[in-house]
Amino acid sequence: MRNLIKFLCLALLLISGTASAELAVIGNPNSGIEKLSKDEVINIYMGRTRKLANGLTGIPIDLSNTNQEKMQFYSLLVGKELAEINSYWARLRFSGLGHPPIQVNNAEEAISLVSENKGAIAYIDSRKIDKRVKLILLLSN
Repeated sequence: MRNLIKFLCLALLLISGTASAELAVIGNPNSGIEKLSKDEVINIYMGRTRKLANGLTGIPIDLSNTNQEKMQFYSLLVGKELAEINSYWARLRFSGLGHPPIQVNNAEEAISLVSENKGAIAYIDSRKIDKRVKLILLLSN
């Protein structure tokens, strides 16, 4: 019984450590964008605008629905659950008023797309940032 309690405590610590990771909104180092405000990121990810501050067309990159970072991102960004975000995009798509962000399977795919497209932005665990991209906004609890 004591071992079970120790295991459960360890599991909770690991889960809470993952959930509290900071998320980095990243951009292409050659985009001319040094940073974005939270409101600018909201407008791009919610389809309210497609233009970045420097005039480039913004290309938001989303992680897959099974990714923990996606749940954390929308919770931190707009205070919504994934079901609410998916419903929002279903309504916009059905009415012809917008298309959801491009979806990729993992952070590596997101980094790759951002590094290859000047207007692309994505979110990843801040510990995964590398020289191919640059930090433009940090989101944390």
